[in-house]
Amino acid sequence: MNSRSIYNRLYALTSGIVLTLVFQAASAQQSVKPLSLNEAISLTLQNSKQLKASQARIEAANANVKTANERQLPDVSISGSYLRLTQPNLDLKLGKGGSNPGGGSGMEAPKVDQAAYGMANVSIPVFAGMMIQSGKEAARYLAQAAKLDADKDRDDVIENTIGAYSNLYKATQAVKLMEENLKQSTQRVKDFSNLEKNGLLARNDLLKAELQQSNYELSLMDAQNSLKVANLNMNIMLGLPDNTALQLDTTVFKVDDKTDGRGVAEFEQLAYQNRKDAASLGAKEKAAFANVKGVKGEYYPSLAVTGGYVAAYIPNVVTITNAVMAGVGVKYNLSSIWKTGSKVASAKAQLAELQANEANLTDAIHLDVVRSYENYLLSRKKMDTYIKAIEQSEENYRITKNKHANNLATTTDLLDADVANLQAHLNYTFARADALVAYNKLLQSSGILDNNK
Repeated sequence: MNSRSIYNRLYALTSGIVLTLVFQAASAQQSVKPLSLNEAISLTLQNSKQLKASQARIEAANANVKTANERQLPDVSISGSYLRLTQPNLDLKLGKGGSNPGGGSGMEAPKVDQAAYGMANVSIPVFAGMMIQSGKEAARYLAQAAKLDADKDRDDVIENTIGAYSNLYKATQAVKLMEENLKQSTQRVKDFSNLEKNGLLARNDLLKAELQQSNYELSLMDAQNSLKVANLNMNIMLGLPDNTALQLDTTVFKVDDKTDGRGVAEFEQLAYQNRKDAASLGAKEKAAFANVKGVKGEYYPSLAVTGGYVAAYIPNVVTITNAVMAGVGVKYNLSSIWKTGSKVASAKAQLAELQANEANLTDAIHLDVVRSYENYLLSRKKMDTYIKAIEQSEENYRITKNKHANNLATTTDLLDADVANLQAHLNYTFARADALVAYNKLLQSSGILDNNK
């Protein structure tokens, strides 16, 4: 065996090993993950940045409740000072009856060069014009509203996940249908090419078939690109690596009626009872009403029980210990007489705005539920129509193909029938996905989306 033969064998062996490693690396680079709709919703809820922001707002609202509750707790303060003094001139006006002829007091002034004192004060609010209680009430309602807003955000995230899941399904099915039609079109071009070579088909008909094949290739590239984007969008929502290929559960795209015979009036009644945005607005309205009462409290004086302890020490002058004080304090800000009116007007305006928004939301809920219900019924009707369209397009393609084989139909007729058949299958596939989205949108409009997951 010569050296060249050995080199060729080593080269072939090395190339085989390299290609094997490259193939294994490419296979390992993209993992396939089966994904049900419920699992997709669960993962999205765990990774949603929107819900994390909502949770932060809930925590802030709960902190405000705690702050409002702490306003009724006693205020306790401790202060103390140590002072160094210059030598003061003290003229104590004491014992004037035994004064000396020189006008002095007869007493030597004490030398004072330092002083120290300490104080402890306690104030317990008793009455503050209902501002404390109103503040607590408003904070509780706002915390409740924050929780309801978070629940609404949760419904929005679920609905967005269902929409993304349906879009990925449509993109996947579109690629499969385009691949199947491209395969048929490629075979047709091959058959037409043989017929053209044997003089049984016009060159122009072959060119039409090749043009359709090229169009299918372009459509397949667009469908594959849409699939990549839809898959990436789903991975981002789920918090998965970008290269994860998702395998969907197609059984969720059933065509049976999901309304269980419920009419639009029943869904609308459910909406008024369960919509989180309506409940949140109601809680905000109660908070605004409590705020009006709290602002009016500035018209009244505040009453508090107070107590304190004082200790002082001035060398050579005085020492004070066990000086305990207790009493009742009243405070009234006279400027509130002319300043509080504008605050009350502003609080009432905020309350009126919320009440108007509540009336508008009632109309919006009515429109949203009716529109969602009609859209779902429309999607159901479309599916029934598309099922018939598939049957018609398949039969039309079969007849046209037979006619073309017997020279009773043109190549254009055959290609048009093929396109119509493909479009009918795409329409039905997309309608199934749209029906799922429409039904869940109806549940969201009725405020019961999360209850059905």
